Amino acid sequence: MNAKTERDFNAAFTAMTDQHVGAALVASDPILLSERVAMAQLAAQHAIPMVHFAREFVVAGGLASYGSGITGMYHQAGIYCGRILKGAKVDDLPVQQPIKFDLIINLKTAKALSIPVPPSLIAIADEVIE
Repeated sequence: MNAKTERDFNAAFTAMTDQHVGAALVASDPILLSERVAMAQLAAQHAIPMVHFAREFVVAGGLASYGSGITGMYHQAGIYCGRILKGAKVDDLPVQQPIKFDLIINLKTAKALSIPVPPSLIAIADEVIE
């Protein structure tokens, strides 16, 4: 589904419900971060489990996230900006990928969606929201 603003969300969730979507993976799009509460509410209304790229979505009511986190991305961006301001050429900066990924699970959301979360998954999660 393609939805960038809260206006688009109702149509997207209705379409997912009509298509009997069993779950959704939310793309890594910072624009959606500001809409995380609306997304979580609609996901709950339509009973669609959603996995996200950042912890902030799970705190807002999403089911789970697996990713490097917003804080880490901003930190790395700051380092790059500092290097550029000190004279580094952009072409000389290496492409970097995250080295740490966090698994965050919202058990309250899982319970509301009647999704059993295995104890083995809870045990390896970096954070469990209850």
